[in-house]
Amino acid sequence: MPAADLTRVEAEERAAIVGSPSYDVALDLTGDGGTFRSETTVRFTGVDGASTFIEACTEEVHEVVLNGRALDAASVSDGTRIRLDGLAAENELRVVSTNAYTNTGEGLHRFVDPVDGETYLYTEFAVAEANRVYAVFDQPDLKAGVRFTITAPAAWTVLSNAPSPEPVAVPGTDPHAVWAFETGPVISSYIVAIIAGPYASWHEEAVSEDGRRVPLGLFTRRSLAQYAEPDVMFDLVRRGLEFYEGAFGVPYPYGKYDQIFVPEYNWGAMENVGAVTFNESYLFRSRVSDARREQRAIVVLHELSHMWFGNSVTMKWWNDVWLNESFATWASTLATSRVTEFTGVWATFASDEKTHAAEQDQLPSTHPIVAEIRSLSDVEVNFDAITYDKGASVLKQLVAWVGLEAFQRGVGAYLAANAGGNATLADLLHELELASGRELSTWSALWLETAGVNTLRLVIETDAGADPADEAPATITAARLEQTASPEHPTLRPHRLAIGGYDVVDGRLIRTQRVELDIDGASTEVPGLVGHHVPDLLLVNDDDLTYAKVRLDERSFGTAIERLAEIGDPVARAVILGSAWDAVRDAELPATDFVRLVLRSVGHETQSSARGLALSRLELALARYVAEEHRAEVSADAGDAIWAQAGLAVPGSDAQLQFAKAFTRIASTAAHADVLGGLLDGQAPLEGLELDLDLRWEVVIARAALGAGDDAEIDETLARDDTAKGRQLAETARAARPDEQVKTAAWRRVATDASLSNDLARAIADGWRRAEPATLLVPTVDDYFAMLQTVWAERSFTMASLIVRRLFPSPLVDERLAARARAWLDANDGPAPLVRLVSEELSELERALAARELDARALAELPADGQ
Repeated sequence: MPAADLTRVEAEERAAIVGSPSYDVALDLTGDGGTFRSETTVRFTGVDGASTFIEACTEEVHEVVLNGRALDAASVSDGTRIRLDGLAAENELRVVSTNAYTNTGEGLHRFVDPVDGETYLYTEFAVAEANRVYAVFDQPDLKAGVRFTITAPAAWTVLSNAPSPEPVAVPGTDPHAVWAFETGPVISSYIVAIIAGPYASWHEEAVSEDGRRVPLGLFTRRSLAQYAEPDVMFDLVRRGLEFYEGAFGVPYPYGKYDQIFVPEYNWGAMENVGAVTFNESYLFRSRVSDARREQRAIVVLHELSHMWFGNSVTMKWWNDVWLNESFATWASTLATSRVTEFTGVWATFASDEKTHAAEQDQLPSTHPIVAEIRSLSDVEVNFDAITYDKGASVLKQLVAWVGLEAFQRGVGAYLAANAGGNATLADLLHELELASGRELSTWSALWLETAGVNTLRLVIETDAGADPADEAPATITAARLEQTASPEHPTLRPHRLAIGGYDVVDGRLIRTQRVELDIDGASTEVPGLVGHHVPDLLLVNDDDLTYAKVRLDERSFGTAIERLAEIGDPVARAVILGSAWDAVRDAELPATDFVRLVLRSVGHETQSSARGLALSRLELALARYVAEEHRAEVSADAGDAIWAQAGLAVPGSDAQLQFAKAFTRIASTAAHADVLGGLLDGQAPLEGLELDLDLRWEVVIARAALGAGDDAEIDETLARDDTAKGRQLAETARAARPDEQVKTAAWRRVATDASLSNDLARAIADGWRRAEPATLLVPTVDDYFAMLQTVWAERSFTMASLIVRRLFPSPLVDERLAARARAWLDANDGPAPLVRLVSEELSELERALAARELDARALAELPADGQ
């Protein structure tokens, strides 16, 4: 059931009426059914005689008492809100209701572990889902302390934001107990948390800079306890606490810090105060790449940074959600580079976050970083690459402009001045201006309040003529940076950036010159390059200081294709590969050229994250951007090349694992299926490569998608791994089979079966999208567009958006599908979030069509020998 929407106007009006709320919440979690009992007593100040409402998404409301007056529940509650009339200056409201558990990762999620039959519960209250559990003024600026009293099985662990009390047995009950928590910290409702179940646990301590001992906890399902790695998780938190306290000059603001891995989670993690929940995918059941371990470190440090920025100091309304997430993304990358082994993480940032940001920024739904958030439905779809990645990229640009020391000093002052309260972007900019001496209102207007990404090109003149390729090396006689913007978002912005000159020296591409400068407007002269020789490669945005798309000149790009692996700096390699990827997506570089670039360089890549990102983009280029006329041939050759790299890699190395996993996703021929079969049955193993649980599943899914694997193969693997994860992967494998009836049945399950959990629906959809040929998905196209409005009206946001995104037949790069999507958009002007999701899918489809057309033209222009 969808929760009630809340508009910004409603939130502002209510905040003018309601103040200083506090909650006593009693929950009975002892039943085995789909519901639980909730009793809420909320005390708050009000305006005499005023009316307002409180959110309560319920199955049934049994009792509503306002200031001693019993209200008729049927008339004041609509199932999502309770109307409150005739308020007093001091108010007490009591609400008793029956509420529903979910299987969608929203509200209070209930999961039964198939391994041992144990039940696990956890809450996810962002954006505004706390009202699924108790009656609450569910908006971020009405902060409150919550005192939970929770009845649950005595053998369980029960956690919240406050430290867990000792449970007290309930007399006369079959073993149940009560946990009577102290009132928790005064925080926003979306970061309140409850976690309950027979979790395995580990406990240690950290010492805050003010001398306090901070209890640390780690929790997992019992069946996953062997994968917890408590030493790694606790060490990361200790290092992160020390780093952030030093960087911000503010001690850790809360009394404990628990990390809980929870099942069927929609997010990577969530920054609930003192009780951070993590997706179980960060529990590594099998060997993972160094890139995946790096990602986990970033996520751990991301959530930890929120304890200061977002939790202690919180946005007033959701238009500043970007500030929470962008800051945490930037801060966790900085922390990871300073306190972990992953010192090259800024290269990952350049390749991954910035590329995702630019991709989102070119969709028709792009928006300013400071987005207009009219209601909660706007927030849900704005948890995107603008909010996280572009915002973080722009903050990185701001740090380069004002200086890291001044930036950290300003952030510390902001945190100290607003501790425990709500603040706005203007409050942060004020402190940064004081710390840096820079005027930031113009910067904010251009970077934060406008949409779109700029493109930067370097134009040089030489003493050999305007074209430096004529006689190299020549001397640069003039240089300028040209900045452009899209017609839809024409803003030109100030940038702080560097230009690097790279030359081939003893078989390596070495940076031999560097110029750092501020640029603004359409054209900026670069006198620092004048008088120098023309290098083999000129790299705009060297060191990745600014957020922009970069285009290399013809000579530089030619050098990059031949010698990318010879550049020692991983950030420079990332900027170059990102530039090429942008050009493919913009239909300026044939996708086959990009494939060639990756295949020539990826075997020499030393950074795990960079290698993984290059391989994932190779996979996408083959699937969507290479022309259909030669896609089979290019894909077969790419698969052969990646398998060869797996064989050439050091046995047991990170590179070998990444190449083997990439091969399972790129494999496209009967011969590839045979290679995978040899891995599976042990007849043709790869030296040093262990076929552990997760890799075995990847092989099985790949063979199923190629039509080589059968039910017996899937069933045999499931017998080895009859867990929640194993059952999901088995569903993926079954839905991946290249059979039209299988595809249609899988599509219908995801679209119509409301009993499917979020993770199970995702797993089936993932298999359905493994479609070769893509025409297997044609039978569901009309049904897809026909069901959109119904799904959006009847399902929760998480499930509706999952269905809309994952059942769009994106593997089908076809003009007829594009025409069908345009027709639907022409006929439907709302709801706005639904229209946005469909328009984004159409935009990506149109990009793929343009890229394929360019690749086809490039193929047609090749000489007869193909060289």
